[in-house]
Order: sequence, then C-alpha cells, then structure tokens
Amino acid sequence: MKKVFIVLMVTLMGIFAFTQVKNPDLIFDATIGEPDTLDPHHLQDSASSEVIINVYDFLIAYDGESLSKFVPMLSTVVPSVENGYLRDGGTTYVFPIREGVKFHNGNDLTPEDVEYSFERGLLYDPPGGPMWRLFEAMFGVTSIRTLVEEYVGASWDTIFDDDMNPTTPEYEEALANFYYDVIDPAVEVHGNEVHFHLVRPWAPFLNLIASSWGYNGAILDKEYSIELGIWDGNAEGWWKYHGWRKEQSPYADHTMGTGPYKLVEWDHAQQRVTLERNDDYWRGPAPIRRVVIQGIDEWSTRRAMLEAGDADIVDVPAQYLDVVKQMEGITVLEGLPINQIDYLDFTWQVNPESPYIGSGQLDGNGIPPDFFADRDVRLGFAHAFDYEGMINEVLNGLGQRVPTALPRGFLGFDETLPLYEFDLQKAEDYFKRAYNGRLWQTGFKMSILYNIGNDVRRVAGEILRDNLAKMNPRFQVEVRGVQWPTYLDERENRMLPAYSLGWLGGGVPDPHYFISPFYHSEGNLGGMRGDNYAEFASLPRPEFGGRSLNKMIEDASLESDPVKREQMYIDIQEFVYEYAIILPFHQPQELKVYRSWLKGYIHNPSMSGDYYYNYTKAE
Repeated sequence: MKKVFIVLMVTLMGIFAFTQVKNPDLIFDATIGEPDTLDPHHLQDSASSEVIINVYDFLIAYDGESLSKFVPMLSTVVPSVENGYLRDGGTTYVFPIREGVKFHNGNDLTPEDVEYSFERGLLYDPPGGPMWRLFEAMFGVTSIRTLVEEYVGASWDTIFDDDMNPTTPEYEEALANFYYDVIDPAVEVHGNEVHFHLVRPWAPFLNLIASSWGYNGAILDKEYSIELGIWDGNAEGWWKYHGWRKEQSPYADHTMGTGPYKLVEWDHAQQRVTLERNDDYWRGPAPIRRVVIQGIDEWSTRRAMLEAGDADIVDVPAQYLDVVKQMEGITVLEGLPINQIDYLDFTWQVNPESPYIGSGQLDGNGIPPDFFADRDVRLGFAHAFDYEGMINEVLNGLGQRVPTALPRGFLGFDETLPLYEFDLQKAEDYFKRAYNGRLWQTGFKMSILYNIGNDVRRVAGEILRDNLAKMNPRFQVEVRGVQWPTYLDERENRMLPAYSLGWLGGGVPDPHYFISPFYHSEGNLGGMRGDNYAEFASLPRPEFGGRSLNKMIEDASLESDPVKREQMYIDIQEFVYEYAIILPFHQPQELKVYRSWLKGYIHNPSMSGDYYYNYTKAE
C-alpha cells in the first residue's frame, strides 16, 4: 500500500510539474533573426516593429482585430466629423494630447513631443525608408526631395553638395524658409492639441497613424532626442539631420518611448532583445514583468524550448505544423487571415560590385547587372516555380495563390485574373527567346539569398534552383543564407539580383499600399529595381490610354468612385502580370504557436508582431 501511495504521489507531482506555469513573470519569444533598427523612421521589417510597438505609444491604435475601428491612445479621441475633430472637408485632423503620460526617463509627454516626432520623420526621410506614406498622405508627394525642389525651384543636386551642405547662401536661406512655410504649418500645436493639415483628403490617414508597425506614429521625447543628437528642432540646418544611414542614427539600437515596456538590452551577438515592464505606464503596468525576444535560427532548438516550456511563443515553419499539433500544453492557431504577400522580386539594375552575379557577364559564369530587365527572363522564372507544391508541401496548405501583389478581400482583387502556371516547357520557350537565344546556349550563374532561419524562403530558392537546373544544366543558382540585417542591407544596396520577402502593406488595409510600393518606380519596392525600371514605369502605355504605369497608380489612389477605382486596379494588375514585374508566391495564412498558459493573444490581419501588454500567464 505504501509503495502504491508513493507511485501515485510521484505521478501526481509529474502532472503538476508539467502543467505548472513556467517563469510566470517572463515571456520568452523564440523567433528568427533580430531587428534591423530601432529608429522608427528607418524601420521596414517586422522584427524591428515588434520592439517598436511595445516601447512606444501612438496617438490612436486599432481596436483589437478590427482594421477600420480605432481606440484613443496618446490622443484622448479618435478624430471624426461627428465629434468635430476631423475638419475642413477631411483635411484637418485634431488630436487632443493625453495629460499625465511620462516617457521612460520620467519626462512628461507634451504636444510639442508629438509635433517634433512627426516633423523629425518628415525632415529625416532616409532613402528607401518608410516616410513616403506620410508624405503622400499629407503633401501628395513621396519624398521631401520633391517638396524641396518645388519650393526652392532647383534640383536637389544643385541645392546641396555631396556633404549635404547648401551650395549658396541663397539656398541655405530658402531651406530654412522651407521649414517655416511647408513643414511647420503641416503639424501644429494649439494649446493641448496637435493639428495635422493635409493638402487634400486622404481616407487611410487614421490607418497610417494607428499602423501596427510604428513608423508613422511612434512618439519620441523631444528633449531627450535633441540631447541624443537627433534633429535639434531648428529650421536652420535641418538638412544636417536628413537621410542618415540607419547605423548613423543614435536611435538605431536605442529607444525612449512612453510604451508599456522599456528596452533594457539588445545583445547583437545573441540576437536577443530584453524588455522590462514600465511600472509608470499610464494605462497601468503590464501583467508580465519581463520579455525576451531572441532570434534562434535552428528550428530544432526552438522546438525543444517550446516542449520544455522555456519558450512561450515560438516561430514555427508551416512544414512542422503536424509536429507542434501533437505536443501537450500548446495552443496552435492555424489559417489565420493575414494581409501579406510573399513574393520574389527582381532587381533590374544590380550593383556591378555585387558578389552574387558571378562574372557580371552573360558568359556562363555570371549574369549581367541588367539581367532581369529582360521580360523573357522574368517570364521564364515565373513558369519555373511550383506554386501549388510550395503551398501544399511546404506551407501545409496555409496559403492561397494570388495573381499579383494584392491580397484577397481588397478593393480590386479579382479571382478571374490569370495565375502563372508551373510549366517548364513554357519557361524553356521564354528562356530560348531571351538574349536572342544566347541565354539558353550559354547559361548563367547567380545567387539567390534568404535570411537564415526562414525555411520557407530557403525552400523557395531551392525549388527555383532545382527546376532551372532540370530544364537546363547550364542554369546555375546558388541558394545562400545570411543574417536578416545583412539581407536587408544587401537588398537596399541593390546587391541582390533576385530575392524573396513578405509585404504587409505597412498595416494599412488599402490597395494603394500594396500596388504603389510594388509597382510604382518611386515605391518602396519598385524604387529598388533601378533606373531602367523607372524608365519602364514612366513610359506612356496604350493599355492605360496613354498614361504611364506610374501615372495610372497615382490616379487610382485619388479616384473617389470605388467602381472606377476598382477597375483601375484590375487594369494595373493585368499589365503587371503580362510583364512579370514580380512573382507572387502566395498570400500566407498565419500560424501562431504558443504555450497554452499564455493568455490574451489578439489577432489582427495587419499586425506585425506580438503586443505583450495584452498577455498574462495562467493555467
């Protein structure tokens, strides 16, 4: 009897130990890679955004899972015509600023901090950065360069020398006046309110401010930022703080927000970010004191941590869905809707110094820098990829095909638009046309990169590699992994001939934030393709009644009739499909895996990471 009792007690203790919450005051998020930057006005990736949204607050935020409803944050109201805070025919947004809010250093939040944050982003406007959305919404252009050139009446290169110094005293005076006449009046403080003045109504403006990514809405501490060396707040010399490389910014690995968590450490060697609860948070302290976000690239390690309870949230490649579904104490949410497109993009004008184009010539040992400016080459690649196999075998069915870079459910999405077929004979036909037949005879050699830990992108590259080699052994593709920040740097410097990414539209559920970045030559993604793509996108086209692709995209964004606007987006998609501007792999469905003791997860289709303030840990 005593032996049976002991066995029973050991069994019960084992069950209790298994079900007991591990590390109740810590969230460990095991992901892949690490952030690229912590400067909100530089960030372009979800790993960076996940930190930003937890250490900074915004004026307003999305209401839970909704993409059309908002809740007040640092603003005490959500502007609307009904409450009188959206005025002047939709061109003035008024945000009363909440009192009693403190930054992590103890400084009080003021309306001047809000004004400073937005003005710094506009003046900073780094090349290839995220600020084009705010410029477009407020000024109808996509960069400060355009505004400056229009105001001063000269080209940017005429106004500034190579060191960003004005070339004449007259230009220097004009640049200071530009701030007074253009930037400062656009964001104004009136008492305890901040007023935003737009040049014309822009329907998604609140979505931009509430974006779950944080680049247009994160509020900085003005006083602290000036001490740190971020724009001194003056009109004179603002250009000295413009367009820095991300590593030049003191906020690259540093933060100072009002959010529920403070940044404690970013250990690059371990790819680990540590956050600590802000006990003075204006909404009350977060339930869980500490958060560790660590890039752990090996799936086997993440799996072991999940099973042992050492990790609460784990990035799980879709091909391992069946593995995690067999685990005890794990919540698996599969098939969640997400406004994302996974795709392969082509650089039409690769940097000649790129180490990924071999000899840099069409000689069988490389590719020329303008290799992907050839339509037949792009179409050959388009028909060499097994899209359905990718979805079924790699994503475990958690994805849907899309014709272009527009997600399902968005205005302009059309099920009847064609999809690229996986057809090696068609691919061969296109490749034989390229370079007047020389490509097929000579072959090529190049590299396709992926970020280490992202098995989906690795496999996508391997599918292309294998199918191309099967078609023609002289087609040689190396699939190479690099760390996430390196991947982004190489892309920004046009070193990558072809690369795969995912695009969430910056958290804004409007077709413009997919169509324009992908296909406009000044878009965030289109601008990376080079000058020959800019020339292509600027040519008058009979398909658009003589308008260029760029002009068609611009006109569609301003069309107020939804029926006409929808047709314009369909026309644009038909055109970009014919020219294979990108290869849309699929629209993924999200897979969320975490320990069941973690409570409070809210899924938003445009969310770029976990908002840890919502979480508690309990059985």
